[in-house]
Amino acid sequence: MESVYESKKGDGGEGSSGSSSPGIKTAVYPTENITLTWNDVNVFAAGETRRTRAMNAIKGFFRTSSRRGVRPRKHILKNVSGAAYPGELMALMGSSGAGKTTLLNTLTFRSPASVVVSGRRAFNGIPVNGKTMASLSAYVQQDDLFIGTLTVREHLVFQAMVRMDRHIPYEARMARVEEVISELTLTRCQNTVIGVPGKIKGISGGEMKRLSFASEVLTNPPLMFCDEPTSGLDSFMAQNVVSVLKSMAMKGKTVVCTIHQPSSEVYAMFDKILLMAEGRVAFLGTPEQANDFFKAMGAACPSNYNPADFFIQLLAVVPTREETCRNMIDMVCDSFENSEIGGKLSSESEFKIQEKSMFPSWGDPWTSPKSLSPYKASWWIQFKAVLWRSWLSVMKEPVLIKVRMLQTIMVAIMIGIIYFGQELDQDGVMNINGALFICLTNMTFQNVFAVISVFCSELPVFMREHLNGMYRTDVYFICKTLAEVPIFLTVPLLFTSVMYYMVGLNSNPVRFITAGAIITLVSNVATSFGYFISCISSSISVALSIGPPIIIPFMLFGGFFLNAGSVPPYFKWLSHLSWFKYGNEALLINQWEGIDSIACTRTNTSCPRDGHVVLETYNFSEDDFLTDFLALTGLIIGFRVLAFLSLLYRTFTRSSS
Repeated sequence: MESVYESKKGDGGEGSSGSSSPGIKTAVYPTENITLTWNDVNVFAAGETRRTRAMNAIKGFFRTSSRRGVRPRKHILKNVSGAAYPGELMALMGSSGAGKTTLLNTLTFRSPASVVVSGRRAFNGIPVNGKTMASLSAYVQQDDLFIGTLTVREHLVFQAMVRMDRHIPYEARMARVEEVISELTLTRCQNTVIGVPGKIKGISGGEMKRLSFASEVLTNPPLMFCDEPTSGLDSFMAQNVVSVLKSMAMKGKTVVCTIHQPSSEVYAMFDKILLMAEGRVAFLGTPEQANDFFKAMGAACPSNYNPADFFIQLLAVVPTREETCRNMIDMVCDSFENSEIGGKLSSESEFKIQEKSMFPSWGDPWTSPKSLSPYKASWWIQFKAVLWRSWLSVMKEPVLIKVRMLQTIMVAIMIGIIYFGQELDQDGVMNINGALFICLTNMTFQNVFAVISVFCSELPVFMREHLNGMYRTDVYFICKTLAEVPIFLTVPLLFTSVMYYMVGLNSNPVRFITAGAIITLVSNVATSFGYFISCISSSISVALSIGPPIIIPFMLFGGFFLNAGSVPPYFKWLSHLSWFKYGNEALLINQWEGIDSIACTRTNTSCPRDGHVVLETYNFSEDDFLTDFLALTGLIIGFRVLAFLSLLYRTFTRSSS
């Protein structure tokens, strides 16, 4: 297969590897047949973070001067060199703590901020940076994260819309989806929902793993990385998944994966194995070369033993025998480094790196900023795709929608029955005012708890897809909120329609429409507040814990429990943020404005003469009616902006780490 090359310059292109300064040489990266080489890779545990620095400062204050000092950094990977070739499936193996996952993260520029990396990586001898790596490779992570209400086909269509280059026509994208479904044998389950463990029954574990591969190979990347692709699968499914990787490698792709305890059948499928031990390379070569290497060292694998298990156990650090095991590991690693295979591998990786040293103006791409992959789709295409998926995820849960509607109707009927047929008398004033405030309270808690888990539950999926350059944060937030707008417009209108005339509120049709608009505004303020709580919370349990305590103060300043004129001066600012206050005032003005006479049914007690007196009792004024509408609208916008900024901040902090 011939290599196809693309010419891209500077940081402006997806394949650039350095500065975009004038006069820079053109970086030519292959789109097929990539040979990945890495040379003298070292990874150290980084210095203190801000938190650990503060903690260590406190601890150091109580230490004696003789015990104070700088703790040496932990050396995680030690002078690791290697190469992965097109058409080969390479497996990174080793015991726990050997460094295989650290090496995979380092090769893909996904190392956390808590480590310091040095060394070089190259594609066919050309040094690369994070942007180039992301644009020309795919990374199948260990955890399968999907929107479980979508079908396999719907998921792949969405992936094709946001991950494939913007110049590719829609027909070509759909043709590629069909091709990938066929290649990864997903035809039988293409119209089956993916499923949510413990909630929605969906596709099997093996099909889910193949779907992860399908999502990554849509763009036909020449280089693939897989982190523990067989984790959680039985031996048959594991063999099936590795067979998929093997078939990808046979098509000319370079495939690198970490794997834990492969069976002998799976082990036999690997073209190359890289054995890691204590952060060093113990062996890199074919399975046959591994047998010969360890046999020459006097540690031949028995004929009836799984070679993978034998080598991993041989290179593991056994408790109570740490020193002996580490001496054994050092001997094996030194022997490989000095062997013919190790020497040839080291010279190849060094030669390929040095071969392209004619580009000094590029700088060292290894130390370049870890930039994210560029967005393949335009803002509008991202918006349409994410809105389509968000709308599907809402409509794919009809039971939840029916339950929400049923809940609304039942509560409205209950309020209507309890406060049924109120008269405009002394008792009716109190009951009507109570019914209106109950409406606000119900709409608030119902809508807050309806959305308080929206962003918490999907945060892992969003973070992975966003960091993979699929769509922007603002696109996700806008689409996610827009998809639920019809529900949050229907629910309050349905609630108002059921209870309004049952309670006996102002019968003027204009007043009825106005009351529906006010309750709708209050519902959407509560929804916006729920989004804000969801975006600042790290989990659903945290959101559910902090939501009600924050709502209670706003409810107290609503004018029902505490008169608006007696709010302490130091709490005035908080009362101005209470949607209960604005909603209650607007509903009461809508109800009592223009009421000229209220019957007094009890003697020896004072009773309000008209609607104006009722409003004065609460310190409300008819002149503030428009202000209440504008304030509710402003709170809807304000809380949503705060929610978006919170989500954007979490995205930024996760990206920088």
